[in-house]
Order: sequence, then C-alpha cells, then structure tokens
Amino acid sequence: MRLRVELIAVCMALAIGPTVKTAVGRDLFVNNESGDDANDGLSSDASGQRKGPFRSIARALRAARNGDHIHIAKTETAYRESLTLQAERHGGVENRPFVIEGHGAVLDGADILSPDQWEAAGPDLFRCSVERKSSHVLFLDGKPAQRRRAAPGETDPPNLDPLEWCLHDGQIYFRVEPGKLPWAYALSHTALPVGITLYDVRHLIVRDLVIQGFALDGINAHDGASDARLAGLTCRGNGRSGISIGGASRVRVEGCLVGDNGESQVRVEGFCRARLVNCDLIDHPLAPALDRQGGRVEVESGVARVSADVPGDR
Repeated sequence: MRLRVELIAVCMALAIGPTVKTAVGRDLFVNNESGDDANDGLSSDASGQRKGPFRSIARALRAARNGDHIHIAKTETAYRESLTLQAERHGGVENRPFVIEGHGAVLDGADILSPDQWEAAGPDLFRCSVERKSSHVLFLDGKPAQRRRAAPGETDPPNLDPLEWCLHDGQIYFRVEPGKLPWAYALSHTALPVGITLYDVRHLIVRDLVIQGFALDGINAHDGASDARLAGLTCRGNGRSGISIGGASRVRVEGCLVGDNGESQVRVEGFCRARLVNCDLIDHPLAPALDRQGGRVEVESGVARVSADVPGDR
C-alpha cells in the first residue's frame, strides 16, 4: 500500500511539472504617453486605480516572468531606454517563448547636442567632447550626417566641407555653413550604449521594433542567447553595428533591415551561430554588410540582399 501511494505521488509530480512549464504567459502592455510605471501593466488602456499600461519598457521587464508577452505601443514619442534581457525571467520554453512585440515603435538612444557643448575650433569649424571616444554617429535633422573619417595617427582633424563631421581625438568636429553656428541646426548624437542586450537568455523573440541612435549596437546578443529570434527589426544609425552577435549565442535574424550604422551592419564574433533569413543589409565600403570576426553564419531561404548604392562616409 505504501509503495502504491509513493508511485501515485511520483506520477502526480511528473504530471504537475510540465503543466507549470507550459502555463500560458501573461500579456504586459507599455505606452510611453498614456502609461504609468505605477500601473499593473495588464491592460492596454488606463482605467484608474493603477490599472493600465506601464510607461517604460524597463518597468515591464522588471515585472516580467518566464514566457510573458510584452506589447509596446507605437506612439509619436520614441522610447529612450537601454534595455537588458537576462536569465530565466526574460526567457521562455520551446513552445512558449518570451516575446517583445514592438508594433513599429521606436527605441532611440540619441540625445540632443546643446549650444553650450560646442566650442570654436577654426573658421566655421566647431567641436564638442563626447563620452564615447570610438563608435559614434552625428545626426542632422534626425538622419546620419555626412561623415569624413579621420586618418589614424593624424594630429589634426581632416578638412571638412560644410555639414560634414568627423570624430577625432575623442571629439566631434562639425563644419557649419558660412555665417551659421551649430545651434542653428538640429544636431543630435548617439548617447545611450546599447539598445537591447541579450545575455544568458533562452527562447525569446524580439519583433517589429525600430532601434536607432545607440553608441555601440542597436541590439547585442552578448553571450548565451539561445533560440533567440530577431524578426522584422529596423536597426539604423547606431555607432558600431545594427546587430551584434557574439559569445556562444544562437540567433536567427529574419526579415530585418539594417543600414546606416557606423562600422558594420551585422557583426559576428566569438563562437556564436547566426542565421540570416531574407534580410536587407545596406552595405558601404567603410561599414560592410557583414563583419565576421569569428562565429558561424548561415543563410536560409536564399541570400541576404545587399545594396551598395547609398551615400556614406568618405
């Protein structure tokens, strides 16, 4: 009789285990215009008494559990956050991944350059110091400005034409049009480090987001990202790369548009495995479509489409 009871208990434990693992995850909602981080995040519309969406994605990530689905509302305002997805709470299981659904929202790491940051460096030439001394992008009217590369070892910045810029000795140099000053232009620069970092996380999807204006990478699968899928992303105007995959990560990049990034469009290193599926990578001689420094790259359903007919650095 005792043996029978023990067998029944073991069978019940085995039955309960998979049920817990495959429980349906929650839907969490974020809206940076109508939301509040004091809300419960369980509905897309605010209804009082702390019911409604969170205001920030970071708050949703703090509240998230394994297998949850975060919905980011597309608003007129960019989400200015740098995010990290890490460990079990930001992952899922094979048939129930953790999902970040962007719905076309913009995640932006850029910041405005104010007048007091600039100083004169010559006739119609101005400069400002920046925190990050290597990877960088200067934006003019919200688009990457024309850049001229500084030669290694040169003590002076290169000659710039009006509206060109360069990064030299840890400073941004920008030549204005005759008779103008830098604050006559809408100038901004890459400020926050990385849009989304993936670390030691399994079974997740990041989908339908625009990720731009970050000093290093739009999205960085740093290490240990397994069964990760990046789908329908636009990664542009980031200082180093649009998408970086490294360590022992296993990442599928599907239907993404990656271009206008500072050093490369997709960067692969370490012992990772990257699979590119129907992606548009906008190539440039100084910022190639694919910068492979290790790892393994596979192409599925044809080749990644690469274009080389866009303006860029000189």
